[in-house]
Amino acid sequence: MTGHGLQAPSPWVTRWAHLIPAGAAVLDVACGAGRHSRFLSQRGHPVAAVDRDAEAIAAVAPFCEAVCADIEDGPWPFAGRRFAAVLVTNYLWRPLVPTLLDSLLPAGVLIYETFAAGNETVGKPSRPDFLLQPGELLTLCAGLRIVAYEDGFLDAPPRFVQRAVALRPPAEVAAGPARHAL
Repeated sequence: MTGHGLQAPSPWVTRWAHLIPAGAAVLDVACGAGRHSRFLSQRGHPVAAVDRDAEAIAAVAPFCEAVCADIEDGPWPFAGRRFAAVLVTNYLWRPLVPTLLDSLLPAGVLIYETFAAGNETVGKPSRPDFLLQPGELLTLCAGLRIVAYEDGFLDAPPRFVQRAVALRPPAEVAAGPARHAL
């Protein structure tokens, strides 16, 4: 590992972190060495971080709940738990998306940023399995309120990305309008 956890957090994450209520629990998915876990922990959030790389998890463990798990081929390590925010950067495993959305509390925030189609022209990842198709992240967030969305090219380092910030509806909205007997 090369100090990835010491890198600055993504500007997308720092831009939208204010939407996470003070002191609220955050789930950092495929956290790597924890640049976002560290950032959010320093902001006072209890963070649960998951990655399949044991060395990465060891780097995160001193400042948050760190779970080493293969979330693609193993059981979901947070079954039954809900978080005020779910954070995903530079990771895409489409079958996991419904589980991630189910992990959001009512009014919870999803902050997602990963590689998009076109990235194969500038570097890795280049396999279609790891690249969002145009507008795909919006489709994956169906049922959430989109607060921000971008799909385009970033030049430092060169990459194509899609990123979204979306809110799960509050419980009373998700459950539908209250019905009163006449």
